[in-house]
Amino acid sequence: MPILSLTDIVDLFSKAGTPKVTKVKEIKHRAPYQPATDYYRRFREGVITIHEENKPKDALSDILNFLPSHKEENYSEVVEGYRKWWGRKNFEWFEPPRSVYSFANFSISVNPELGLVIDGQSYVIKLYIKAESLAKVRVDLITSMMELVFSNVHPDFKLAVLDVRNSKLFVSNGPLRDAEGVINAELSYVEALWPYV
Repeated sequence: MPILSLTDIVDLFSKAGTPKVTKVKEIKHRAPYQPATDYYRRFREGVITIHEENKPKDALSDILNFLPSHKEENYSEVVEGYRKWWGRKNFEWFEPPRSVYSFANFSISVNPELGLVIDGQSYVIKLYIKAESLAKVRVDLITSMMELVFSNVHPDFKLAVLDVRNSKLFVSNGPLRDAEGVINAELSYVEALWPYV
């Protein structure tokens, strides 16, 4: 059973026609995950470690140490965006839940990076780091996937997406109408196309 990431599904939903076919082909034929080729891995792991170890906001600067020159500009933008969002908030870390959504011989891994208590409320947060704009449809899809897999298990959690570069937290108001049907239809499309790409 192929395993897709939540990012894969969001990218697929935002495409139509030939670009969608190209994206399915790209997903099917890509090399297995290699940490060394994960561009923003250092940022994600750095932020997680800072919160796990209850370090101060100034520790974000450590993420920028010894970066290859080709990453400096992007990483500086991302770190500054996260610093701005942090502001004066006080955080308490907890391990975020992880789960898998399965349908049509595919599984989607739903792995939010952060579990943070902010002002007494627990937030499960997926980081959005890409430079391209975070459209509402993407936010709704990400939070709907999290709602489908986590809300019955953790009804007290607020599920959210953090647009890191723009320092904006989007908190779910519940899943999209007919979210499960829409997601399942998309996976059925991918399953039908899979043998031909």
